[in-house]
Amino acid sequence: MLTKIIEFSVKNKLIIGLWVLTLIGVGIYQATKLPIDAVPDITNNQVQVITIAPSFGATDIERLVTFPIEQANSNISGTKEIRSFSRFGLSLVTIVFEDDVDVYWARQQVAERLQQVQSQIPQGIGTPELGPISTGLGEIYQYVVRPLKGYEKKYDITELRSIQDWIIRRQLVGVKGVAEVSSFGGKLKQYEIAVNPDKLNSFGISINDVFSALENNNQNTGGAYIEKGPTVLYIRSEGLIGNKEDLENISIVSKINNTPLLIRDIAEVKIGFATRYGAITYNDEGEVSGAIVMMLKGANSSEVIKNVKERIAQIQKTLPEGVVIEPFLDRTKMVDNAIGTVERNLMEGALIVVFVLVLFLGNFRAGLLVASVIPLALLFAICMMNLFGVSGNLMSLGALDFGLIIDGAVIIVESVMHQIFHNAKFRQITNLSKKEMDSTVVSAASKMMNSAVFGQIIILVVYLPILTLQGIEGKMFKPMAETVAFALLGAFLLSLTYIPMMSALVLSKKVSLKPNFSDRMMVKVQNAYRWAIIKVLRIQKTVFTIVLILFTTAILMLANMGGEFIPSLEEGDFAVDTRVLTGS
Repeated sequence: MLTKIIEFSVKNKLIIGLWVLTLIGVGIYQATKLPIDAVPDITNNQVQVITIAPSFGATDIERLVTFPIEQANSNISGTKEIRSFSRFGLSLVTIVFEDDVDVYWARQQVAERLQQVQSQIPQGIGTPELGPISTGLGEIYQYVVRPLKGYEKKYDITELRSIQDWIIRRQLVGVKGVAEVSSFGGKLKQYEIAVNPDKLNSFGISINDVFSALENNNQNTGGAYIEKGPTVLYIRSEGLIGNKEDLENISIVSKINNTPLLIRDIAEVKIGFATRYGAITYNDEGEVSGAIVMMLKGANSSEVIKNVKERIAQIQKTLPEGVVIEPFLDRTKMVDNAIGTVERNLMEGALIVVFVLVLFLGNFRAGLLVASVIPLALLFAICMMNLFGVSGNLMSLGALDFGLIIDGAVIIVESVMHQIFHNAKFRQITNLSKKEMDSTVVSAASKMMNSAVFGQIIILVVYLPILTLQGIEGKMFKPMAETVAFALLGAFLLSLTYIPMMSALVLSKKVSLKPNFSDRMMVKVQNAYRWAIIKVLRIQKTVFTIVLILFTTAILMLANMGGEFIPSLEEGDFAVDTRVLTGS
């Protein structure tokens, strides 16, 4: 079967050429769509339930909030584990699912059970909410909102936080691929009503009456409509509170003499801020506000960051004069550094391979022909990576070994050249016809194809155990094995079709019977190797003893070497780590 494919490829050069051009076009297009990141995302498949319960201690939150949520979600199909923690004012429950469970299905199941749990949680403690659909690598962009010099007095930290929450965040959450924009820093603006208890008693009203008045007077309502000739007048009542004066003018009915009262008569209305648990400062110049942009799980980080930057550039034009958005952590830098390392290594490896091929094959055309398999196999691998959802990163693209990829092509091209030289020398001719060239290529490639296939299968077998890894180690190392397998598969198909076709097309039909530099070099290498083999065979016991000592030494060194899950990635970027004192 392999021989028939090779014969078809050599006889139908146009079809194979069109197939290769199609691969190039599709591969380049798919390369623009390939998700690019620094490292694989090893976060497990999880759904988080967050409940904010102000003023409640950890014990009450565990008993009244966390435990009911855990119990309600314990029987969801595909659940792997449930973990939680309860702190002052906060409950966080993490439900981990198997990797093959769809995260949106999992969130739907959790949401349905939260509706049942809501009736068990005492009113006023808090409402459970699902966390964003993001991962541990979701923090792709962080920035601060600060005033320029000279505008510090005009925009205080309350105003900066309001700009962040009401202008910047609302536009960023609409960016494709953004799961959440978490604001922090500054003061969260609130309207505060400081009630005077003495005045409440004097008018015979309670604090609940104040709550009811605020609730009933802070809403819009719609009426019916009035027909007036050919037109219709719609009735609408506006009652939403818009400013401090609206709050002060809300009416409360006194229970003593039904005297109408206003909020300003029994309380002081002022603008305050929510309880603060931290702050963010900028370059020792004072407090500012800021936010973290969270990426949607499975999204292309490079594309999302690009969209975020474009939107921030548009938002900056709408901000008040003197306020700027300044990023301090941009994942693009880390991704670019990591991918730059991969690109440099791939380029250097390709150049070394081309140099060695030209040097040892002794034919510039043959060296370039074999080297052309590298980009074509890489484009094929990229197409397969997109098809199977493998992202391009330091572990996947960085694992490509061009020596492995071109192994089959080297065997076939070297066999073709040897066959051409052997036939020319035997028949004493220096110029082959097109038919003779095609016949020689088919014969030589068919003889060596089994060896090439066997060699590539051996390489694939080495990576099979990696494909069986599960959990975190599987997410970290399986992309490497999958990418190598895709590239080897592409190289195999190219060796079977493209290499025979191009060998018959581009290799010179003029044969020189004189030995060239490569031939003379190989003769010297073979002579040196033959001399070394003869010397070694005379001291077999000594060689065996040396090998045994080296093997034992290696085992001892390996046992005391220690190990790490992954090597240190010195990509020139920084990580933000927040530490506080115990009990803070």
